[in-house]
Amino acid sequence: MVRQLWWYSARAGGLVAWALLTASVLWGLVLSTKLRPPRVRPAWTLDLHRYLGGLASIFVVVHVTSIILDSYTHFGLGDVLVPFASAWHPVAVAWGIVGMYLLAAVELTSLARRSLPQSVWRRTHVLAFPLWGLATLHFLTAGTDARTSIARWAIIGASGVVCALAAVRIDGVLARRERSATLVD
Repeated sequence: MVRQLWWYSARAGGLVAWALLTASVLWGLVLSTKLRPPRVRPAWTLDLHRYLGGLASIFVVVHVTSIILDSYTHFGLGDVLVPFASAWHPVAVAWGIVGMYLLAAVELTSLARRSLPQSVWRRTHVLAFPLWGLATLHFLTAGTDARTSIARWAIIGASGVVCALAAVRIDGVLARRERSATLVD
């Protein structure tokens, strides 16, 4: 049982990290599209978005640390830090590694937001979309739990909501640009 502790911890850490990342992306989209419920204050939504992103980062550390400590797959530091270095499903693991680096970039620039130009923060924060996509690909291709029906339905449902809210967000950005161009003409 103790030998399997790290395996269960790695699986749970990965599942929780993906769920928290998904929730953070969803709350970020709710915040940026202004589709939040009427009685929910924007500051509360922003705090929740930041909290979920921070927790997702912590659970990625739990996931990666547990993978290294687990004796079944024999991952070393290079295997979890260098894309395609792993002998076990190198492409599937690479999705997660690149996603981890994108998560670090998004989180670190968010923590330093007040010290950064708005354009740097915004361009980096947009990486949350490919980050979420890579994390989802990693879950689907490397996660042993991705084969369960509940995981598949969670991925399908989350993907639908993320895509729908992203479309609303993109539509809003394009509409603002169009209004700005009309005012200039």
